[in-house]
Amino acid sequence: MNHSQEPTMLDSPTHQRRRTLQMLALGLATAITTGPAALAAQPAPTPIEVWKDPNCGCCKDWIALMEQAGFSATVHDSGNNAVRARLGLPVRLGSCHTALVAGYLVEGHVPPADVRKLLQQKPRALGIAVPGMPIGSPGMDGPAYGGRKDLFDVLLVIKTGPGSDVTTRVFSAYRG
Repeated sequence: MNHSQEPTMLDSPTHQRRRTLQMLALGLATAITTGPAALAAQPAPTPIEVWKDPNCGCCKDWIALMEQAGFSATVHDSGNNAVRARLGLPVRLGSCHTALVAGYLVEGHVPPADVRKLLQQKPRALGIAVPGMPIGSPGMDGPAYGGRKDLFDVLLVIKTGPGSDVTTRVFSAYRG
């Protein structure tokens, strides 16, 4: 009998069973210690409600970016003019979609990081807006735009009194 073919204690059914149980125990211990921790480390998605035109591709792109950034979107394909007016945002600050998150209005192609900043700072404000549809802003930055990045500001929108009186100041500036 060749030495390499001799049965060893490692080949015994008892040893193989013990090794299998050890591996199962190790796997179970790993799942118990890292599984719940990994789940607990994942924050719950932040709900955001969005009103947009049903045919607007850039709105869909912005929503996809928001969801990648940890938001969970409820989308209304009914346009956004009525909700923007109801929330008190003047037309001059409008864009192609309007969102509500934690009681704040988010108008247009606002970067997800600025929405997070708004939610962390909790300013006394109506919300934030990127008026118009600047190329290079989130959702307006796909291959069709050839890498172009226009300058744009995210504006903090502050109600100044009853009705639709608002003032703005730069919340974040993007310079290309």
